Amino acid sequence: MFLYSTRHNATTILIRASGCHCFSSQQLQSLKASEFVSPGGTVTLSCSLSRYNIDSYRVRWYQQKLGSAPQFVYHYKTSGDQGRGTGIPARFTVSSDTSNNLWNLVISGVQAEDDADYYCAVWDGSSNAHHSDTMR
Repeated sequence: MFLYSTRHNATTILIRASGCHCFSSQQLQSLKASEFVSPGGTVTLSCSLSRYNIDSYRVRWYQQKLGSAPQFVYHYKTSGDQGRGTGIPARFTVSSDTSNNLWNLVISGVQAEDDADYYCAVWDGSSNAHHSDTMR
């Protein structure tokens, strides 16, 4: 889970990661235990899928602010098959790192409004299987 937090007018934003959820024989896992980033800085949230090559899957990222329903942020299958959700600024991007079998959600110019839970959800387009992990 990743949490963006500005406390006591601090000039850093704390990002924490913990836990993973395992579904059937696959494991989707968030990476990085914690990280600090200054407002205006860049943060990378990563999800790794073990046991299978990520090229066979599509990832979707969601943002959930406190007291609100999850909002679709970004989908990524390939560099030619990707896109942002409605109202999501261009500072949110996703890329794949096939050598490490993971997807990266990159938030550039981090702002206080980015304070939220971030979820990555992955599925194989040829089946109804759906896998997800929560980041706060």
